[in-house]
Amino acid sequence: MQRILQQIEKQRTAIVAVCCSVFSIGLLPHTAQAQDPHFSQFMNNPLLTNPANTGFNPDFDYRIGGSYRNQWWGLPVPYKTMSIWGDVQVMRDRFTNGWLGLGGVLLRDVAGSGNLTSTKAYGSIAWHQELGINSLLSAGFNIGIASKRIDIANFTWENQWNGKFFDANLTSGEAFAYSQIGYLDLQAGLNYAWFPSDKLYVNAGVSMLHLNNPRESFFNDALSNNRVPARYNSFINASIKLNDQWILNPNVYYSYQSGSSELVGGMMAQYNLGEYGEQQVIGGAYLRAGDAAIAMIGMQWKDVRLTVSYDATTSALKQFNNGNGALEFSLIKFGTFSGRTPRASRCPAF
Repeated sequence: MQRILQQIEKQRTAIVAVCCSVFSIGLLPHTAQAQDPHFSQFMNNPLLTNPANTGFNPDFDYRIGGSYRNQWWGLPVPYKTMSIWGDVQVMRDRFTNGWLGLGGVLLRDVAGSGNLTSTKAYGSIAWHQELGINSLLSAGFNIGIASKRIDIANFTWENQWNGKFFDANLTSGEAFAYSQIGYLDLQAGLNYAWFPSDKLYVNAGVSMLHLNNPRESFFNDALSNNRVPARYNSFINASIKLNDQWILNPNVYYSYQSGSSELVGGMMAQYNLGEYGEQQVIGGAYLRAGDAAIAMIGMQWKDVRLTVSYDATTSALKQFNNGNGALEFSLIKFGTFSGRTPRASRCPAF
């Protein structure tokens, strides 16, 4: 599997092919390690970050969201990642100090000249238990089905380089057994929230993805028994209400998988344009350590929020992609059912 992901970075000319090989080996360990796709707006993809986030939104009964990310469009083989997700709180009135969250996620990622396409669908469940009047503990689990396929005919290999160009008539030397594979995927996580007042809300979580280390290979068992390595996520978020016009949301996110890590930190600010916060302007700035600076802008109109972020590459890759790291869009709708029973755990709001 790792060999395939390294090869999708090769280009149609010898110079670009050499450059992309260097990227895969040295400058871009994340792609070479065959890691999961990711979003810069991790806070807007809560179920992908941690299954314990399912139904983890005390101010609303349900959420529906979607994201689209176009990464490295300055290179001939950009990565495109899309997600659709939703969750809902159930049995709120049946339990005095807790509720159940149910949700689902659909994730699709297309990468490289070989069109390595990954489609994943997850069902998620979480229990949220209030601890006293100012804290909340959540535990979540999800189970999903993953499918991956490649266009083998679009690949070029070392054996097909004739000294001037890649010749498709030459034997690749690669013994593919499948062009499409599928497997079962499991994840679990924990969250803790602390809300001492209506002006401060802090929550932190940890999760482990790919609990079952599923086999993922386009070769037969005799040639490869590649397993998806476990991925460990952790984060801490806060919501701080300064006054009736400003709410600040600092975030830190860390992920580790297969010897590589990702650290993202920054802050998002919400500015109230109306009397009750029905119209808000959103702005944020984040940094992905060693990789990119991220700027985010957005708008919230009543129960709909749209945010757009741009990754400016800060690593050595910027000399090849002109600094164009990624463009990402996120759209979320929040909702409340009629006759809703208020809970003690609430985020700061206008």
